[in-house]
This record gives sequence, C-alpha cells and structure tokens, in this order.
Amino acid sequence: MSNNPKIAIIGSGSWATALAKIILNNTDSINWYFRNPESIELFKRYTHNPNYLRGVEFEIDRINFFDDINEVMEQSDIAILCIPSAFLDDCLSKLTVEINRKFIVSAIKGIIPTDNQIVGQYLNSKFKVPFERIGVIAGPCHAEEVALERLSYLTIACPDIRRAREFADKLQCPYIRANVSDDIYGTEYASVLKNVVSIASGIVHGLRYGDNFQAVLISNSIQEIKRFVDKVHPITRDIKDSAYLGDLLVTSYSQFSRNRTFGTMIGKGYTIRSAHLEMHMVAEGYYASKSIHEINKDYRVNMPICEAVYNILYKNIPPAVEIRQLTEKLR
Repeated sequence: MSNNPKIAIIGSGSWATALAKIILNNTDSINWYFRNPESIELFKRYTHNPNYLRGVEFEIDRINFFDDINEVMEQSDIAILCIPSAFLDDCLSKLTVEINRKFIVSAIKGIIPTDNQIVGQYLNSKFKVPFERIGVIAGPCHAEEVALERLSYLTIACPDIRRAREFADKLQCPYIRANVSDDIYGTEYASVLKNVVSIASGIVHGLRYGDNFQAVLISNSIQEIKRFVDKVHPITRDIKDSAYLGDLLVTSYSQFSRNRTFGTMIGKGYTIRSAHLEMHMVAEGYYASKSIHEINKDYRVNMPICEAVYNILYKNIPPAVEIRQLTEKLR
C-alpha cells in the first residue's frame, strides 16, 4: 500500500457517507461512486448527500464523483464496498477492469444471497482477489453516531496484519479508534449473524417481551454466534471482543438499528413487504437469515435463534407461535 493511496467509496448510503466523513479527516480527497448521476448533481449543489445523513456537510472540491464502476476502480488503490449485499453482485458484474491487485474492503456486514458467500469469499472466488488483499470493517459503529462524532471503535480484519494496520491508520481520528484482527472469516460471519439476531430482538420487542427476556435472548445469541464461527473457521478468538459481542449488542439494542426496526415491525404484524417499503432501507438480516439457514445445512450447528427468524420470515410461521417455541430452547 502506497503512502498516499487513492481511496474509493463504492455506494451512497448512510454508512458510505459516514466512512467518507471519517476518511476525509486523513486524506486530501476521495473517489466516490454513486449509481445514480442525479444524486451526484444534487450532492454537488447542496454539499451533502441528498438521501442520507443530510446534516453532514462536505467540501465538494475534495470529492471526485463517479457513476461508472470501472472508471472509479481504475483510478483507485483501495475500494471500500458499501453497497447492500443483495445488490453487490449486480453492481460488480459490470466490472471489466481487474481488481485483484487492489485492496478491497468490505463495509457491508452482509452475505451474497445468490452465492451464500460472505463478501471476502465472493471477491476471492469471482474476482480472484487474494485474501491478503481483502479487508473487513467490523465492530459496533452506527453511521448516525459517526455523523454526530460520537466516539466509536472499529476493527479492521485482514489476513495481512500490516495492510490492516495501514488501513486502520486511515480511519483514526478524534472520534474513531481503529483496532486490527486477522480473523476475516469470524468477523464477517459474526457481522452477518448479529443482523439476524437483531431481527429476533426486534420481533420479541414487537411482541412486547420485556428487558429480562431480551437479556436472555442476547446472551444465548453470542453463544450461538460462537458455535457457528468456531465451526466454520476454528481459530483462537475472543468472542467478547467488540468486533463480535459489541457489534451484536449495539445492533440488537440501538434505536438506529434497521434490522431491529424491521424485526419490531414483523413482531407487530407488518408483512415483510410493507416493513421493507416503510423503512426505505435494506435490512441485511432478512437476506442473511435464508443464507445462514442454507449454509448451516452443511455445518449442522445448533442455532435455534437464527432458525426461529428463518421460520418467521421464510416459512410464514406466526411470530408469536415461533417465539413461544424458542423460549423453551433458551437458558
């Protein structure tokens, strides 16, 4: 990685906007890919993202906007992927340039539903990006709090710890602390699973279960996540680190959690379609629930909470019935 690499943000949502704000603390300019050219024009006119975190103002002359995925990739050394996982394959399928010599960072916390792969696996298998050139941004960090410059902690995971540290330095600022890890599989899968658990947390909230049961649900959930990541990628890790437990807690309890919001709607009786339409944002855990169910057919890990969410979302079992059955499986 060069001393002054050109960094690209791929995506235009709230987390993409928050990351752009962070990175511009430590670099002169960034490249930023928007799918919609009209959004770029509105951004330039009003000096903020027209659709997300509108309170964050930017110096427009420090942003190079692109609506061509090949052009932005060609002109960047590092690309941070911030596109919802369900749409990533469609976006990157337009690539004609090679990206296997770049450092590709996933800030998605989702799974590719068409392939049932975490983003790192997908990049390696489809675009031949070596795992040593793939990074993951993990940890408890809601975009809304970053916008407010509230102290947040991130973990950058990459098998090449040197690259992880160099990239972490690009994120350090007065309101961001960045740690490093070599656990690319565990951090990615934990990020996926905590979204599914967050939907469960929202469902039980919508069903009017109280704080006591929420505590039992989350304490059982971190054990469930540990069983799964230890089976998939058995290395020494501390599941109590903020990249795992911290991310689970904030996603399950925070008012900013879109997965919890989605789950709350389902618990209150919304249909899946109406919940998605009202949110205007993607709940990654919805897609992840089905993918984890499919992946776990091979691993056969005991995952009653994830299975309960899958049964509610994809087998149309009434939330009250499924959660009542779940209560008998928790301790």
